Amino acid sequence: MKIAVAGGKGGSGKTFIATNLASYISEKEKTALVDLDVEEPNSALFIRGEISNSETVYKMIPEWNGSECTLCGKCQTVCNFHAVLKVKDSIMILPELCHSCYACSELCPTSSLPMNPKRIGTLTHYRTKNLDFVESKLDIGEEQAVPLISRTNDYMNYHLKDNISICDCPPGTACPAVESVKDADLVILVAEPTTFGFHDFKLIVKAMKELGKRITVVINKSGIGNQYTADYCRENNIPVIAEVPHDRKLAEYYSRGELVYDKFEAVTAAFEKIYRYIKETLK
Repeated sequence: MKIAVAGGKGGSGKTFIATNLASYISEKEKTALVDLDVEEPNSALFIRGEISNSETVYKMIPEWNGSECTLCGKCQTVCNFHAVLKVKDSIMILPELCHSCYACSELCPTSSLPMNPKRIGTLTHYRTKNLDFVESKLDIGEEQAVPLISRTNDYMNYHLKDNISICDCPPGTACPAVESVKDADLVILVAEPTTFGFHDFKLIVKAMKELGKRITVVINKSGIGNQYTADYCRENNIPVIAEVPHDRKLAEYYSRGELVYDKFEAVTAAFEKIYRYIKETLK
């Protein structure tokens, strides 16, 4: 069972919901928290445990071998991402644009573009009590998050298949966000009740509908801003399963890297509603 915690706007509270929800559920059954926001992961600020596994993640990049190359230019023609260029009497590879599709390598008549691994980041698996926590981190300077997210999803599907997996996803509707939710059984959209938050919320709802995803909504920082998001959800039959109140004391705990699911009655009740909805919806 894979639950993606996503949202259109950065700072709406995805990590807050994901870390506290995973910790809350872990007191009831075997749970995993997976940080898929690989460009700036921060779930580790709230979850501490012993390292169970750590590995370096690579993506495959072509490397030109000019000794047999006839400079036919087919590699440039078949590359949809402009990562392979024929420049006079040589072939130039642009690793930042390569999507590791293997087309240039496999279709080269002289096998002059063998694929070689290039490091893109790290994956670390922590364990604490009944909670598994996986954090992936993209190396500084790397431009593509999708290969690392894909590898993390594969790791989760293989090693954590018996857990309820809560995934802290990147914000927005770009490729990393789409990759992070593609295998999810349920997407929890975290929204803040502000005009800016509402604008981006409508974009993520549209994206999830295009992907055919089952969605539900948690309104974070309830009590500030306006009712646009709640009204929109009601008009479009999108279930709002919980609201977390805006509370300065709660924010103080969070700013110190502390979990709050068991410190505030209203917050505990909200996570109980989310957990109950998950169990009833994904029987």
